[in-house]
Amino acid sequence: MTISIVRTAIFPCLLVAQQVSAQTDPQLSYSMYGTIGLIDMPTAQSAPDAELATTLSGYKGDFRTALTFQISDRFFGTFRYAGFDENVYTATPGDSSKLIFDRSFDIGFRFLDETSVRPAMSIGLRDLAGTGLLSSEYIVATKQLTRNMDVTAGIGWGRLGSYNSIGSTGTRTNETVDEGGVPSVDQWFRGDYAFFGGFGVNLSPNLRFEAEYSSDNYSDAQSAGELDRKTPWNFGLDYRLGPSTQMSLYALHGSEVGAQLTFLINPKVATVTGGREEAPIPIFGRAPEAVTNTDWAIYPQPGVETALSQALARDGLTLRGLELSAQRATLRFSNPRFNASPQAFGRAARSMANTLPASVEVFDLIPVQNGLALSKITVRRSDLEAFEFREAEAMQKRVAVTDAASAPRPIVDGAYPSFGWGIEPYVETGFFDPDRPIRIDVGVRARAIVRPTYNTKISGAVVKRAFGNLAKTPIDNSGDLYPVRTNYPRYLTDGDPGMENLYFASFGRPTTNVFSRVSLGYLESMYAGVSGEVLWKPVDSRLGLGVELNYVQQRDFDRQFGLQDYDVATGHVSAYYEFDNGYYGQIDAGRYLAGDVGATFTVDRTFSNGWRVGAFATFTDASAEDFGEGSFDKGIRVVIPTSWILGTARQSELTLDLQPIQRNGGARLIVPDRLYPALQSYHKAEIDRGFGRFWR
Repeated sequence: MTISIVRTAIFPCLLVAQQVSAQTDPQLSYSMYGTIGLIDMPTAQSAPDAELATTLSGYKGDFRTALTFQISDRFFGTFRYAGFDENVYTATPGDSSKLIFDRSFDIGFRFLDETSVRPAMSIGLRDLAGTGLLSSEYIVATKQLTRNMDVTAGIGWGRLGSYNSIGSTGTRTNETVDEGGVPSVDQWFRGDYAFFGGFGVNLSPNLRFEAEYSSDNYSDAQSAGELDRKTPWNFGLDYRLGPSTQMSLYALHGSEVGAQLTFLINPKVATVTGGREEAPIPIFGRAPEAVTNTDWAIYPQPGVETALSQALARDGLTLRGLELSAQRATLRFSNPRFNASPQAFGRAARSMANTLPASVEVFDLIPVQNGLALSKITVRRSDLEAFEFREAEAMQKRVAVTDAASAPRPIVDGAYPSFGWGIEPYVETGFFDPDRPIRIDVGVRARAIVRPTYNTKISGAVVKRAFGNLAKTPIDNSGDLYPVRTNYPRYLTDGDPGMENLYFASFGRPTTNVFSRVSLGYLESMYAGVSGEVLWKPVDSRLGLGVELNYVQQRDFDRQFGLQDYDVATGHVSAYYEFDNGYYGQIDAGRYLAGDVGATFTVDRTFSNGWRVGAFATFTDASAEDFGEGSFDKGIRVVIPTSWILGTARQSELTLDLQPIQRNGGARLIVPDRLYPALQSYHKAEIDRGFGRFWR
């Protein structure tokens, strides 16, 4: 689901009141470009690691909103969406007041840290793969002179080299690119370069004054007669309303007044310290004489499974199967509640310790999803009793994480077949359409699931739009690629109400470290067919390898049971790798829906509380002309768990999917229940990273 730029900007406002810890140094401020800086000019300073900033800024004829993520201590990335007066955009005089919208990406890297002698130094690229309207590069240094004053000096190219240049490093094309999206590497650090600089003074803990000498001549705005640039000096005041909000007022170019709002979130900072979920039930100690009593195994006592099921249900967990022997218990359970898998393991282990016969010493906990045994966590009951009030790291050394393919598969009597259903609202949005950058549909989705056996299901969903204008998105079928996605507005028009999906899926564990899925039916709104997937992912390995093969046919526009003539074989070979510090990479190489061949590259950063921030880009053999505006598919994704906002344990989440309306190039089939996302949280790397929540 795509979330509009308006929601991207507004959502952090809802969290401002909940941020209780300072998230950024009071001496830092965000510029009108949405990055750490003065007013228009960048500095060499960096935001705190993982800080996510949303800025809204502008003045007459120039509006910008940006999302900046401090990817690491030294490296940041920015997505920007800007609206310009049509005359400014085309650099021609006129009377039009129409806004033209432009999106761009920035990256920056601090390559030198500040010391008592030298300044911090950074290098950055603005609008590195856009139309070139804001394109510039820079090298900048910043030094803290006193506790309350810093100075900045730098050299800029492109727009930052357009005023009072002091030299040149070759030829640079000043033309903008209509389609955009392709990095203009041959233009970077080319052409005229100029000096820029400035300083900031903290007048109080909450108030900061800034002055800068700008090397951006705003040539297009001046050529259009929309800006009277009287001076290269800009001045600003930043006021902190709290740790998460900055208000700024600017005097620009000697002729304009600008303003800005900045909202800050940091996934590392909890909105509710300690959380609001209920405390776990303490572990009841065993009587020494009961530990050696195994008579119950010869003469089983009724009610043990029921008692365990009830204890698990109190924590929102579901018993799927239990196998008992005199000294060992194997529990299969599902976790629809906790984002952090170690917290689910800790709650399940407590329930076992408080309900199972005293002689049962070894617990094997097997989380399952769609019948798949995702992993096996083995703990000793005596360790639970001994380490309950010690730090989680001590307990972590006593826990074994292994594969569960060969583990027993007990199933609760009468659990299958089962049936479930639900009705929920949905919001679907599209943006970056040049004619109307924000489109939205709101409706109702009804879904039902039948599970004939523990590892199979039949799932379907019907949707009905209540209101919206997403179906009015212009259909652009230019280029030589078959319209595998661009006809989507017709599905919204002709298929309302419509069947979103209806499919059968079967899941398996063919052998150790291997998972499988087969899906058959109406897999998504536009395609029906068959999909098969095999994933090799050892529990204790950071690497995973998968293969997915699909044969699908395009559905009729009415989203009922009919099919069109277009069919295609598509599939990918995938590699997944979990790096340190929560970084995750994925490469999917293969054939896409339009028959184009290429690869999708994904980089995410995940946090132990469920936050995920990442980006992806798809490159195929489809030409930029065939692809259309944007040149290739790419996007930014921010996933925010509602448990982080509310402080309660739940698995629901809000997804901000900043992706242009997808065109036909690089289009991948939308298959429900892909394997890797289901098991990632239950393998060793993620368990180790979040083990601090085991006793929560």
